[in-house]
Amino acid sequence: MLIPHDTRIALDAVVDLVNTEPADDRDEALPDVAALYAFADRHSMSGVGTLGPKDLQAVHGARRQFAGIFAAPDSRTAAGLINELVAAAGTTPQLTDHDGYDWHVHYFAPGASIADHLAADCGMALAFFVVAGERDRLRRCEAPDCGRAFVDLSRNRSRRYCDSRTCGNRLHVAAYRARRREAAR
Repeated sequence: MLIPHDTRIALDAVVDLVNTEPADDRDEALPDVAALYAFADRHSMSGVGTLGPKDLQAVHGARRQFAGIFAAPDSRTAAGLINELVAAAGTTPQLTDHDGYDWHVHYFAPGASIADHLAADCGMALAFFVVAGERDRLRRCEAPDCGRAFVDLSRNRSRRYCDSRTCGNRLHVAAYRARRREAAR
């Protein structure tokens, strides 16, 4: 699957955003406006302007909607959730070249809030996966104590863990040790 640079950037941002949500073993990773600025900086989001508590609240709302897309049981449900998210953001597709990047499309309106920026660009990136029949690549880690979101970009769609070095290795080592214990008995 050929993924344009701007779509890849949006996918990275949406996965990171969904994974900021608190879980059993994780604290809220976007607890305040400073963390929201750091998130925007980490993802090189241009034109975010001055952020405040309302922006943080709106981004938390968008995050819940994105989490729903990753949890959707089928493409029709995911498409409906994406349509709601993108429509509410007031998409205004525009070709742009900035910050050393070649031509790409921004789907958010100039001066849009950070939540609308994320909803439009990331929502469209996820929409492309639904259109391409690849929604099943939007996954959650299969490690029992993880559940983090990721996009499976492997050629054969076989990725099961958010990070093979942590979750994957940890489970493989545990299985190996269990086999060794069993063999020793």
